[in-house]
Amino acid sequence: MVALKTLYKIELMKGRVEKQVMREIEIQSHLSHPNILQLLTYFHDNKRIYLVLEFAARGELYKELKRQPNERFNEHLSAKYTYQVADALEYCHRCNVIHRDIKPENLLLTYNGDIKLADFGWSVHAPSAKRETLCGTLDYLPPEMVMGQSYDFYVDHWCLGILCYEFLTGQPPFLSGTTQETYAKIKTITIQWPKQIKPAAKDLISKVPFVFYISLYQNIHDKDFLFIKMYFAVDQEKKFGANFLG
Repeated sequence: MVALKTLYKIELMKGRVEKQVMREIEIQSHLSHPNILQLLTYFHDNKRIYLVLEFAARGELYKELKRQPNERFNEHLSAKYTYQVADALEYCHRCNVIHRDIKPENLLLTYNGDIKLADFGWSVHAPSAKRETLCGTLDYLPPEMVMGQSYDFYVDHWCLGILCYEFLTGQPPFLSGTTQETYAKIKTITIQWPKQIKPAAKDLISKVPFVFYISLYQNIHDKDFLFIKMYFAVDQEKKFGANFLG
């Protein structure tokens, strides 16, 4: 079973996003990773472009988040999803791809509850890394974008930290009543830490945006973050039983 995404050419031209869509197709069709939604093929007629995509049975992670008690994930799910997104981003960055729009709405769930990173509409292939385009979603923008400075793969690291915060609290940390208030909070990195964010999770959220690229993924994959370690401990216990370590 596959999913078919239909894009109307006239709407793309009205929005002047034809090049953006072609870039999305070019990038996503060349990516292959267990936590990235696969673009299998595409075709078009006079009026429409059709994208044939891998089917993610449980749909948007955002909707799953809103169905949870208090509209937030528990620590185990938050750690699992954070790890899987980090794994997908490591692969993207090794392919010189910056996603630039990480958020729950752009993450899908498989039937088995695994993450699929989707919607590469704002992604860019950037071998030279440095970019200046303001893009993405307001609540997830890093300070560099807000202040008009150049940026690189770091923007995805920043979004990973914001994402983990939203998993645990149900909303992003800089959410405000107006755009200007949100910008101000982002520039000064003004974050409130609710009681449900325990020290291990706070450590991950605080460090991920600021850790050097290579060590970030080395740390996440080596499970040096206690928050991620807890996920693996619970996951292994489910697979092998409480006494699997002897």
